[in-house]
Amino acid sequence: MAKDPLECTNCGLSYVRLGPGWRAPFGHTHKTQEEIYILIEGSARMKIEDDLVDLKPFTAVRVSPQTMRGYEGGPDGAELIVIGTPRTGPGDADMEQGWWSD
Repeated sequence: MAKDPLECTNCGLSYVRLGPGWRAPFGHTHKTQEEIYILIEGSARMKIEDDLVDLKPFTAVRVSPQTMRGYEGGPDGAELIVIGTPRTGPGDADMEQGWWSD
């Protein structure tokens, strides 16, 4: 377990916890940041452009910057780690509300 700062200058890390069946209300792309999504616990689905991808624990998915993506928690919810690089700051993401609808 890291107890000291990692001194990263070109990446970001997020912990995302999703409730059962909760779907992000938007899809998003980035201008320059690619992302890696790693499911830690539970189950989830991602929509990547027009494809649906089922995630099981320790599944990792890389998404290129300009690719539209979204995610939803499975029946028991989900815990994800999201790694993004390069660290771009505000203004890199473009969001589309209601992008993933059934």
